[in-house]
Amino acid sequence: MTSIEQHKMIAALHEHEARMSKREQDEFEMYRKRDRDDEDLDEISKRRLVALHEKYAVQRRAASNPLDALFRTPPPEEPS
Repeated sequence: MTSIEQHKMIAALHEHEARMSKREQDEFEMYRKRDRDDEDLDEISKRRLVALHEKYAVQRRAASNPLDALFRTPPPEEPS
């Protein structure tokens, strides 16, 4: 992970800080301080930062539109 990617992840997570647990907020604050000081994160911290980013900042999109199920046409009935 480059320092630019690290900076972007921390900036994206800043908006979601209120939703984090106390432990995650403490970790995030440490990452933010290290980012301000232009320090590179170690491998464990990088993995933890990526996990926080995936948990809070990455928005998963549904594979299909949830409204499709409402407007599906029923299959034609076979005559008996």
